[in-house]
Amino acid sequence: MSSISKAEAKALLERAIFEESPPREWVEDVWGLSPMLGDSAAKLLEAFETLVEACPEERLEALLHNLYRDRVS
Repeated sequence: MSSISKAEAKALLERAIFEESPPREWVEDVWGLSPMLGDSAAKLLEAFETLVEACPEERLEALLHNLYRDRVS
């Protein structure tokens, strides 16, 4: 059994990737800089959300452990 829920894992991944900005706000910021890059940012966010939903909680937890381990190394 996983010790972290899918919702918690998604929130932690969003913080690691998008830092202080909510993901949709990040897309809007990128769009404001360049509509072409903004379109790519929107597609990346959609792919991120799809992958999080499709991935089992245990895999998300392992990904988070690896991500945070690499950040402190």
